Amino acid sequence: MAFPTPVPGLVIRYSFLWSHEARAGADEGSKDRPCAVLLSLRSQSGRDIVTVLPVTHTAPINPDLAVEIPAATKARLGLDSERSWIVIDEANRFSWPGPDLRPVPGGDSGAVAYGLLPESLYNLVREKWLAAYDRGRAGQIIRSE
Repeated sequence: MAFPTPVPGLVIRYSFLWSHEARAGADEGSKDRPCAVLLSLRSQSGRDIVTVLPVTHTAPINPDLAVEIPAATKARLGLDSERSWIVIDEANRFSWPGPDLRPVPGGDSGAVAYGLLPESLYNLVREKWLAAYDRGRAGQIIRSE
């Protein structure tokens, strides 16, 4: 299977591990879900290290810690029609491609990417994440490196 280049704004299918699951001792996510690539960098050893933020249907308690995905963007990406948010204060970091990537349901055989967020939406996600990071609110779980 060929994997896409993990660029910021790419929406992938991934077995996301929430912080409450990790605190309970889990090392695998309980559900495969869309996730947005926040950051991708190449290590000195040549590995791609990717940070992803989860997409959820659960409305945020704090709107500063989430960004709603517009219905038109969800439709273009092939996601369902329910309201969804990109969660800002939870992240997973892993070596690309990593064992936790999953095929997109109903997509091309083995494809793990839904597509790209619009640049303006990605920029909003990045700005909110940077603000959360500056306030000490951006958590990250390091996985499969």
